[in-house]
Amino acid sequence: MKLHQTFTLDDLPVGGGQYDPLPPGWYQARIVEAVGKTTKAGTGEYIAVRYDITGPSHQGRVVYGNINHSNPSAKAEQIGRQQLGELMRAIGLTKISDTDQLVGGVCEIKVDIRKGDGQYADSNEIRAWKALSAGVPASVGETPAAPGAATQAALSRPTPPWQAKK
Repeated sequence: MKLHQTFTLDDLPVGGGQYDPLPPGWYQARIVEAVGKTTKAGTGEYIAVRYDITGPSHQGRVVYGNINHSNPSAKAEQIGRQQLGELMRAIGLTKISDTDQLVGGVCEIKVDIRKGDGQYADSNEIRAWKALSAGVPASVGETPAAPGAATQAALSRPTPPWQAKK
């Protein structure tokens, strides 16, 4: 896409370049990306999920989480599949065969802080998922969700922009 103006580096603001992790707690979130990936070792698979925070605070912040659904370690695979089950229940899905089916889902995520190890700074980690509380809007300007609304929303999600036929 051609830009309608020219940007000069000296005229652009300088940002901090880094966000501190969100404080631990429950946040309303919308899944905006879910991509299947192979583990670094090449022996397993996981789903990399991007959550955009919609409230009750820190709207617009982004949190990433991985769900390890296939792993040589039976324990790691069991944990990952439990996490996938929690996420699916939270957004009202009963089965999935494609990571794109998660996109558009709304739920509450429990965020914690994973301490850095010297090589990496502190970062957020998602510990749990649950359906939006009754009467809590999914984002600013939306009407409160009625019981069962998460299931209806999951079934009537619009096609993500990158899948839309042109």
